Amino acid sequence: MASVLVFLDVPDLPLPRAARELLTLAGSIGEPVVAAARRPDPELLAAFASYGAGKVYEPAGELDGVLVAAKAGFLAAAATAEQPAAILLGNSFEDREIAGRTGIKLSSGVVTDAVAVAPDLAVTKSVLAGSYTSTCRVQSGTPIITVKANSIEPAPEQEGAPAPELVELPVPEPGPAARVTSRTGKRVSGRPELSEARVIVAGGRGVEGNFGPVEELADLLGGAVGASRAATDAGWIEHSAQVGQTGKTVSPQLYISVGISGAIQQKAGMQTAKVIVAVNKDADAPVFEIADFGVVGDLFSVLPQAAEEIRKRRS
Repeated sequence: MASVLVFLDVPDLPLPRAARELLTLAGSIGEPVVAAARRPDPELLAAFASYGAGKVYEPAGELDGVLVAAKAGFLAAAATAEQPAAILLGNSFEDREIAGRTGIKLSSGVVTDAVAVAPDLAVTKSVLAGSYTSTCRVQSGTPIITVKANSIEPAPEQEGAPAPELVELPVPEPGPAARVTSRTGKRVSGRPELSEARVIVAGGRGVEGNFGPVEELADLLGGAVGASRAATDAGWIEHSAQVGQTGKTVSPQLYISVGISGAIQQKAGMQTAKVIVAVNKDADAPVFEIADFGVVGDLFSVLPQAAEEIRKRRS
């Protein structure tokens, strides 16, 4: 069975859900091999092995001093050494840029926004803001595929898997590139990463600067907090929470839209959610056209009632 190279930038345990999905997908179409963006410790190696990885490529030096150029160079070097049937990455902004740069280095085709990959490497992807799905196939070089989070269910972890083979690769010279001069730690919220969260509660202009009810409901559901561009531009929440055409594209199991009109810019980022619930006091809001369930009402009344009902059912 041919190998499938999975690019993972995981600093420590536990393995993020998106990483487990990629390893599971790789195992369904071949033998998973990991290209780790940083040197994994023994516990992380064991976690890779538990999802079927028999080999792990690690960089001989650090990749974080340069933006994505060094990571793309390392992934291209790992692909040249391994000669896999396909290369899988996540679907974040950085992963897609790494995929594009790697494709240039390897003269290979790149497919983004994949939601499924068949054993024959036919790729199903979501297009036109989730309005259609298309099936495509790379015709040149090694297929490089970025996969949307929450597209597949991760396989259970296998205990007692043998330790993977560890192969060290020299870090290629990235050439002219932007270099990182300093870093500032992000405040830890305890919530899941927006792009891989299974539940998202997103607020828009209708929250009028008060994300309290949105955050309360998200925490009760174990979900992430998202926002429309209007809310982030107003400074009510950080821009990393933006969902939409110019923000993050998400595919959660449940997306609760609160006080968001649902213009095309917002739809582009969340239309592939499995279930969409909309809360808006405007019965004619466009969001109701794509919502599976809709509540016409004041969010400051609806959300506290929903939170209270959840608490009652859990008690």
